[in-house]
Amino acid sequence: MKKLIILALALFALTNLQAQTPQEVLKVAQRANDYFMKKYSDPTVPTNVNKIRPSSLWTRAVYYEGLMELYKVDPQQRYIDYTDRWADFHKWTPRNGITTCDADDQCCEQTYLDRYMMTKDEKMIVHVKENLAHQMKTGNDKKANGELYGWWTWIDAIQMAMPVYSKMFRITGEQKYIDHAMRMYTWSRDTLAGGLFNTVEGLWWRDADYVPPYKEKDGNNCYWSRGSGWVYAALVKVMEDLEAVMKTNTKAKKAAKKYYKSLKKDFILMSQGLLSCQREDGFWNPSLMSEANYGGKELTGTSLFLYGMSWGMNHGILKAKQYKPACDRAWNAMVKDAVHQDGFLGWVQGTGKDPSAGQPLAYDKVPDFEDYGTGCFLLGAVEYYKLINVK
Repeated sequence: MKKLIILALALFALTNLQAQTPQEVLKVAQRANDYFMKKYSDPTVPTNVNKIRPSSLWTRAVYYEGLMELYKVDPQQRYIDYTDRWADFHKWTPRNGITTCDADDQCCEQTYLDRYMMTKDEKMIVHVKENLAHQMKTGNDKKANGELYGWWTWIDAIQMAMPVYSKMFRITGEQKYIDHAMRMYTWSRDTLAGGLFNTVEGLWWRDADYVPPYKEKDGNNCYWSRGSGWVYAALVKVMEDLEAVMKTNTKAKKAAKKYYKSLKKDFILMSQGLLSCQREDGFWNPSLMSEANYGGKELTGTSLFLYGMSWGMNHGILKAKQYKPACDRAWNAMVKDAVHQDGFLGWVQGTGKDPSAGQPLAYDKVPDFEDYGTGCFLLGAVEYYKLINVK
């Protein structure tokens, strides 16, 4: 009798994990996006959190990354109209102009390039080309002793800017873009502060301030959830571009294949590391390896890990038997504990650079910026929708 009860409970738990249908997942994504588009109905209005910032800043740019992915599975014209109104207002130019080398300023260029791939309208790409041309010949005098490739001194930057280079490589077939991006990535990975990627644990130190001997108070290494999430998302985006190049550009295929192989190794190491520190409830902590210090539910990192793991299975890199249960738990946890009925997203950590930022988190707490949380959630939701939408 006892064995039958245990079996029944196991089957019930399995049923709960698989309760969401593809259409239900899409409806949740639509609800979160509708909430955002209604609240921020004019995409040209600057943000005002302690000071005025243009709506082309990185937090808003991440939202449009998610919106472009949503459009691919839910092609509503209003998504494009909303995006183009925003981009037209900013003249399809990076924040702070074409001479910026700050990855945060460049993040909006990802959406410009996505729109170019849909339309082939040159106005959407001309300033991106000018900006990258400037960076590729400019060293970082302020933070990297003039190092030409030393611009990504914090790991968030890898997500903000590396896909800009890979998308440009995909569009033009010019290898100089991906060569430069990979050299910048390798500098951050292996050289900056002795290397920001811990290949043993598969996680990233956020920047030079957090490498050993920096630890949480409980003695565990300090790995910031959203920081590693940014890198994980960047690997997905760049590998997706490289896959496209390998399929469509014979001349550039060799370089794309070489870089894809290198990034795939890091992606697998990260996947293994992230899988090992998922919480039982399906979320990930703000401090990935520390339950005592900033352990708790957090939506943005969880969304980005759902995005990466779902993509890895969708592209045949990760085994569903090992990773799908983690994705099911993550999705169900967010729907149950973070997504409000009106689409507001709880448990979103505010802006910052480590697990302590924006604490304490809560279901009802409004973060300083809502836009990047929605963008991260849409990335994860759409890729998970693709994963379970098996015909």
